[in-house]
Amino acid sequence: MFELDVRSRKPIYEQLTDKVKEMIMHGILRADDQLPSVRTLSSQLTVNPNTIQKAYRELEREGYIYSLQGKGSFITPSQQGQNESKRAELREELLRLMAEAVYLGFTESEIGALYRQVLEQRERGEKQ
Repeated sequence: MFELDVRSRKPIYEQLTDKVKEMIMHGILRADDQLPSVRTLSSQLTVNPNTIQKAYRELEREGYIYSLQGKGSFITPSQQGQNESKRAELREELLRLMAEAVYLGFTESEIGALYRQVLEQRERGEKQ
């Protein structure tokens, strides 16, 4: 389910949070799906349980997951109100990236094709 690059300079907990976010965005993980327990995921990935716990805490702080005492961690249903500040941040980042893309010579049709590609991948439940 999760593949981590132990040779990466990026901390393992960040790789894990990024992977969960990616899986949510691509529809692989859906609202109220249960994540593996800290102990289970720690065993599967041969990673310290504290690292998994740190990733889960970060995901919960950012609103991607919620925890139920004694039951585990679950994917948070998307709520428009909570996502407004996240959308504003993402909009700013997209504007910056789009400006760079235009500077590097991307055309409007190329950018549109990338958008359609992401939509198609999401429909098929694929990742980038």
